[in-house]
Amino acid sequence: MSAVIPRHRVNVLTGIKSARLIEDPVEYANLIKKAKRPLLVVGPLLLASTADGKILMEYALDIAKVADIPICATAQTKGKIVELGVQPDSVYDVVEIANALKDPDWQGVKKEGNHDLVIFFGIRSDLGNQSLSTLKHFAPHLKTMTLCKHYFPHANYSLPNFKKDAKWQEFLESLIANLKKGD
Repeated sequence: MSAVIPRHRVNVLTGIKSARLIEDPVEYANLIKKAKRPLLVVGPLLLASTADGKILMEYALDIAKVADIPICATAQTKGKIVELGVQPDSVYDVVEIANALKDPDWQGVKKEGNHDLVIFFGIRSDLGNQSLSTLKHFAPHLKTMTLCKHYFPHANYSLPNFKKDAKWQEFLESLIANLKKGD
């Protein structure tokens, strides 16, 4: 597999460990299903609409619903989530949630134990890379994943750089369909 260039070339040298590039929505769905206590961290980039008029946040809410994943709203996303009829399980700043996740004794957003998989979706890439780098180095007890349309080298699992939004949307729709399927 050839190297993937992240969208932001800041701190591209990630050391000996970088994200496993996954292009198969079935594999992504299986990783999510395998997690015991996943967490979906949603960011403000999901407030944008796609070419067909669907708000990106709707994909995140569909994923959370079908996989029974708690939602952590960041930035100004809580208002849109509530407007779409869902109550987020927590509201944190991205830096705050990353700091909480570092602590292996933290009880998680539902007070049921720390999370074992954290999925970042819609976080600005520079902030996402820094948060993922922090978790990579200081939270060995959890795995990280991104659903953004750009490669994040500091995650454990990342999507490739999608040049066309339609391909990314196709991946997200297939991921949701595969999450709906039973084991």
